[in-house]
Amino acid sequence: MKVPILANPTNPVRARSESSAHWQFQLKNAIRSGQELVELLGLQGAIAPSSQAATDFPVFVTREFLSRIRPGDPRDPLLRQVFPAASETEAVEGFSGDPLQEANFTRCGGLIHKYAGRVLLVTTGACAIHCRYCFRRHFPYSEVPHSIDQWRPALDEIAADESIEEVLLSGGDPLMLTDPVLARLIDALESIPHLRRLRIHSRLPIVLPSRVNDALVTMLTASRLTVWMVVHSNHANELDDEVGQGLGRLIDRGIPVMNQAVLLRGVNDDLDALTDLCRRLIDLRVTPYYLHKLDQVAGAAHFDVSKERGCELIEGLRTRLPGYAVPRFVIEQPDQPSKTAIV
Repeated sequence: MKVPILANPTNPVRARSESSAHWQFQLKNAIRSGQELVELLGLQGAIAPSSQAATDFPVFVTREFLSRIRPGDPRDPLLRQVFPAASETEAVEGFSGDPLQEANFTRCGGLIHKYAGRVLLVTTGACAIHCRYCFRRHFPYSEVPHSIDQWRPALDEIAADESIEEVLLSGGDPLMLTDPVLARLIDALESIPHLRRLRIHSRLPIVLPSRVNDALVTMLTASRLTVWMVVHSNHANELDDEVGQGLGRLIDRGIPVMNQAVLLRGVNDDLDALTDLCRRLIDLRVTPYYLHKLDQVAGAAHFDVSKERGCELIEGLRTRLPGYAVPRFVIEQPDQPSKTAIV
């Protein structure tokens, strides 16, 4: 089956892009250097960025995220996630450029088929924030499609495999696509009869909440596919009122939202921090879905937390929170047919 890629979205509502200029303006004004972070946060003399780390993996931080970082605190858990540290340049045994061996599961450009019944489509290499622990920080984004026409081989592969019922849009971050481009991609997926669900994995609702505007929500709710949104927040301080409003716009219109966090040393590896995160999520009607053991990507070893410590934290959460508020502690392993539950 050849999948048509339409010149215009079938639903004219999708062509609207209310407030698109605002979120795109915010991207243009993002912080792009470690030294700029130091100066804006008043950290001169307290912390020094690594120029080599920033060269290997550039700094990119929205000003919305910056506004939630405590000035003058070099140990702020949000700062730690985005600051280019010298420890990133150290080679550590067991940490590699492709820790999940995604190259082995790539069917064609950008299409990763690892688990039964679902595939992942890498839609873009762009993100609204560069998290220093990102497991795709070394991903060959230049080799994946970057335009509508270039997605055709992946769409045809999906159409030819009737065992696939769910597509995950990932990246980079799929919400970095403009509304018209995203709409055309969703339209093409909708034309594949055996697809039932669309899952969007995005950090933008957290770090750039203005992206969750009425046009985007209308586009997603208009789809014949059941849409799920999976966001990524690691600390309660990321979830300010503006973020809560954006997440609420999705949930109020019937789009379920789940959160995946990563267990990170110096960020959320203590019981109070994780408790606050989970409480804040459920107050916002977001399900704390997964707490991931760090993927062993080169440059991120300084964030690693042991399995034993992770299990202790999950047990502690169970004594403090209702069951639905406790995430599953999991690890992703290249040779397994699903995420592996640690506890």
